[in-house]
Amino acid sequence: MSQPSQQPNFDVRGAVDLSSLNRPTAPPPGAPGGAPEAGGYVVDVTEESFPQLVQDSAQYPVVVLLWIPTDQANAQLGTELGAIAEEFAGRFLLGRVDAQTYPQIAAAFQVESVPTVVAIVGGQPVPLFQGAAAGDQVRAVLQQVLQIAEGNGVTGRAPAQGAAPAAEAAESPVPEPELPPLHQEAYDAIERDDFDAAVAAYEKAVKQDPRDHLATAGLAQVGLLRRTRDLDLQATRDAAASRPTDLQAQLDVADLDVLGGKIEDAFGRLLDLLPGSSAEDKETLRRRLVDYFEILGPADPRVGKARQLLAINLY
Repeated sequence: MSQPSQQPNFDVRGAVDLSSLNRPTAPPPGAPGGAPEAGGYVVDVTEESFPQLVQDSAQYPVVVLLWIPTDQANAQLGTELGAIAEEFAGRFLLGRVDAQTYPQIAAAFQVESVPTVVAIVGGQPVPLFQGAAAGDQVRAVLQQVLQIAEGNGVTGRAPAQGAAPAAEAAESPVPEPELPPLHQEAYDAIERDDFDAAVAAYEKAVKQDPRDHLATAGLAQVGLLRRTRDLDLQATRDAAASRPTDLQAQLDVADLDVLGGKIEDAFGRLLDLLPGSSAEDKETLRRRLVDYFEILGPADPRVGKARQLLAINLY
């Protein structure tokens, strides 16, 4: 599963350690001053409903907010995400998980602090970000989630709770948030399965603004989709198992691991190849790992650990 970047840098100071809560409180959802109640394209998730949510992600993207709804900063993000879910009108479903009430679900996502936001696409988790985030940053990341979903054939729309009949809803469509022109060009190219054109658009965006981290992440994501488009899962894994020193075979299976959300497996496979590799092969491995870092974003703790191991093995 290709993964969207966590760029730009979100303010993780808004995250609350699950082990202690010394933060301003908020009323419960639905009460004045609290986050809105679930409804529309927002659902509250329980241990009983969570498996169905994962199954539904094969039809449409699911964005999971792991939060403590009575914490003020969490409630603010929940309100923002709920409003965006309504704007996107079913292009994704927002599922809210009370991390204190359902710690098993939080543990499944390896959550250490809240709020944490994770997408599920085709049954696979896609880490997004932790802590506070501005609305425009959240929208940009969610657009990337939709690109990844499209690339993996997840193109349905989530049903709204208490939704009006389709004919009535069609009379008042909600406009989709606009992307920067070159990002929209890349997104359109991905939709028509033209990865070369998507790469060209993202490269132009980076050339115009080298600080456009979303474009840099988009390049890495499209590169992953392009490389894995024609790979057969079982054949690729068999080749990697039978040829453990074949660099290309290992790169291919690492790509499939990232695509399937097996991030630690991909990192471990490539990092294990570094010792004893030639200078040329080390550079190839470095570039591929850097691509994965861009896809996940710097806030992902797995990226920080892998960067340290990469530096140790390179120098």
